[in-house]
Amino acid sequence: MREPVDLRRQRILAAVQARGTARVRDLADELQVSVVTVRRDVEELTREGRLSRGHGVVRSTLPARESAPEAVPAAGDRVAVVVPVRHSYLTETLHGARTVLERAGVRMALHLAPQASGAERPLVERALADGADGLLIAPRWRGRADEEADHEWLAGTGVPTVLMERRPWRGSALHALDSVCSDHWYGAHLAVEHLVGLGHRRIVVATRHDSPTARSLRAAFTEIAGAHPLVERWAWTLVAPEAGADGPYSADETAEPPALMRKVGATAMVLHGDVDALMVVQRLAEEGVRVPEDCSVVAYDDVVAGLAAPPLTAVSPPKAEVGHTAAELLLQRLTEAPGGRRPGRRVELLPRLMVRGSTDRSVEPLDE
Repeated sequence: MREPVDLRRQRILAAVQARGTARVRDLADELQVSVVTVRRDVEELTREGRLSRGHGVVRSTLPARESAPEAVPAAGDRVAVVVPVRHSYLTETLHGARTVLERAGVRMALHLAPQASGAERPLVERALADGADGLLIAPRWRGRADEEADHEWLAGTGVPTVLMERRPWRGSALHALDSVCSDHWYGAHLAVEHLVGLGHRRIVVATRHDSPTARSLRAAFTEIAGAHPLVERWAWTLVAPEAGADGPYSADETAEPPALMRKVGATAMVLHGDVDALMVVQRLAEEGVRVPEDCSVVAYDDVVAGLAAPPLTAVSPPKAEVGHTAAELLLQRLTEAPGGRRPGRRVELLPRLMVRGSTDRSVEPLDE
């Protein structure tokens, strides 16, 4: 997602003020935009009387105490980022956030939450005690009870806070909190339409069920596949038995994906996430089921899907863009004047479908 024009121009002003003069090409490199874009910004700032231009050089027209704009975060600002430990999906999200924060001169302190309910709260409290000015957070939230337990304290941190890849419940204490998410309904839509377009009419969907993403995906597939005029039959199961500790589930919902595939007569599967998808593909191979000749497979997450054999077609959420956008929202909150708070914002970014070698045209259903 592109950086807001106002924020980019404010950083140009701050950079020029800090040095007295700056070269247009150096500014373009620092902001990671084209020289043409910086020149356009400089022209506008010159018309406003805030900069003066030379040949390839920019100078400030204001005294030092006036030149630094209010919307640039203070040099001492520090943002705490709290994410679950061993969560490869969020690695790209962290990189996206770090790029924005570093470019703005804001320090990022990373905190990894252990795999236990309520692990985020003490980390956040410690970060705030250490002087954090803002918070980016992706709570683990294995189930609804975990989420409920976090509502009150997370809504009352007292510092600007942005949720990453988490959707607050409607009417909850977190409802007005800023959040940036992937549109997983659209991701499910991409997977179903791709398979239906290849002639598949019976599909097995397997997800984990110990994360907000997994629960969003199950709800989306239930709606989309259940109503699709070309889907004759579909079924959902847990992608791995240990993912269903919060049950209860029916026999089909805890069946091994290959076994449920045969029962349904499916010719395609959608599997969340990548590592579990690779394990299922290996189990299919052990049972003599070839991918994609006998069964097409779409993975969901696209962290390591492209490294499989064959490389897996995958729905790829905009992981880096989620972090990038969340950091931008937080920077805007950090620069708001007292009493000038904007309404809470929820941003949804669309995933993409990466078509690789694990999907092909439909074949005859496997025997039940």
